[in-house]
Amino acid sequence: MHRWAAKRLVQHAAAFDRTPLGFRLRFLSSESPPHDSNPNHFNTTHHTPNTNTHTHNTDRRTPRANYQQEQARVLQASLQHVIRLGWSEAAMIAGARDVGVSPSIVGAIPRKEAALVEYFMDKCLQKLIDTIDSVELQLQDLVASERIAKLIKLRLQMQAPYISKWPQALSIQAQPSNVSTSFKQRAMLVCEFCHASNDEGSGVDWYLKRTVIGGVYSSTEIYMLTDNSTDFNDTWVFLNERVRDAFDLKKTFQEVQYFAEAVGAGLGRSLQGFTKK
Repeated sequence: MHRWAAKRLVQHAAAFDRTPLGFRLRFLSSESPPHDSNPNHFNTTHHTPNTNTHTHNTDRRTPRANYQQEQARVLQASLQHVIRLGWSEAAMIAGARDVGVSPSIVGAIPRKEAALVEYFMDKCLQKLIDTIDSVELQLQDLVASERIAKLIKLRLQMQAPYISKWPQALSIQAQPSNVSTSFKQRAMLVCEFCHASNDEGSGVDWYLKRTVIGGVYSSTEIYMLTDNSTDFNDTWVFLNERVRDAFDLKKTFQEVQYFAEAVGAGLGRSLQGFTKK
């Protein structure tokens, strides 16, 4: 799926979604996303009631819009507490206090911890897209395999600060109630890898490439959890080897099976060992 087609699909779905998740998806598909680092960059606009009957319906929707913006501010502010408190309700309550919002708002956010992880995943995807669009990666000078490796490394570096808590995030994503959203987020990420690398493919090849690249990403993500090397150097060596093997046509179908098993292990039973540590 073309990246912009995927984003339009998300925007269309969000139009019927009045939950905080709907706001999260609308943020992802916007052309001008909020700033990344400072929670105070999310400005909540306060509206005064309008007695004009012609604008009554618009004014009636304003409180909900403001409430969703406040939830987004809370999720943004919560990220700085994840390293200490994990992907938890406690981190979200701390984030609410940081932005001067009543902690009671956390109780209104569906699937709390999952919402926080999904918010982070969406922010990372938007940041990846913005970086690609800025042309600073200079992907045009690289072959397809080098582009894929560079993009996966860039994306995984975004979660490096949270690496100690990432097993918990994976465990949350693997819960039955969260798998659907997690799968969609990862599928959109893989589509972005393929689009940016100019290696989209078609027909069976379209699915095959995404299966392989998704496996490369997931297996590298799992490897990163136990990498104690400086700046995750061993992880990047592992990544380059997996990408090289994936682009070796003689090994492609063997790699599909290998990566599929890695994905299953990474998002399934092997997480139990990490979460028990």
